[in-house]
Amino acid sequence: MYRGMRVVVVVPAFNEARLLPRTLAGLPAFVDHVVVVDDASADDTSGAAHGAGPRVEVLRHAVNRGVGGAIVTGYQRALILQADATVVVGADAQMDPAEMHRLLDPLADGLADYAKGDRLGHPEVVRRMPWVRLLGNHALSWMTRLATGYAVRDSQCGYTALNLATLRQLPLDDLYGRYGFPNDLLAKLAAVGARVVDRPVSPIYGDERSGIRVVRVVAPISLLLLRAGVARLARRVRRAPVRLLGDSRA
Repeated sequence: MYRGMRVVVVVPAFNEARLLPRTLAGLPAFVDHVVVVDDASADDTSGAAHGAGPRVEVLRHAVNRGVGGAIVTGYQRALILQADATVVVGADAQMDPAEMHRLLDPLADGLADYAKGDRLGHPEVVRRMPWVRLLGNHALSWMTRLATGYAVRDSQCGYTALNLATLRQLPLDDLYGRYGFPNDLLAKLAAVGARVVDRPVSPIYGDERSGIRVVRVVAPISLLLLRAGVARLARRVRRAPVRLLGDSRA
């Protein structure tokens, strides 16, 4: 446990047999349970996870559902386990497990319902992050801030922590399953009035190849954010006080 919270880590994994063991081995001792969701990998991702110790549970999709779909499966399992805090950690060893406490502390202190990693504020982000990702993340983060109202600097960072009360409120079956998942999740969090903060984490990149193709993700994410922005505007209109013609308070 961490500061009285039962912590479950969800690891979405697709063809990560090489890096997954390193990711799992580095998880802090305070993590109570680990749910690896093998998203129909073609390699031995499940086998690599099975050898990682007794606190690791492996769930495997019969067909690929995307990173968002894998996270939703992990969230559903965390609900059953009644995890006080559910942390998402990528399988590709790009998230420093020693920084997990930065995401958990705002939840433990009662300051936030959802904490999101922020790589873009790191002093070495320009040197460490591939420039295409850097520019794309800045653009998508700006659009996400407009659409959701959350002042997050790095909307695409997948290193996150979510408390149980908020997880119970989310329409998990309605979340977008592909690379627009973090943006859609922020929109759903805004709809339930969740408190969201970001915390600094390190940008880590090795020799792995990203499965993200900018041309393929820009259109669907832009559509998701447009829909989120319209929904946010509609909520603001519904909450605005109604003034009648001739009302002296107008």
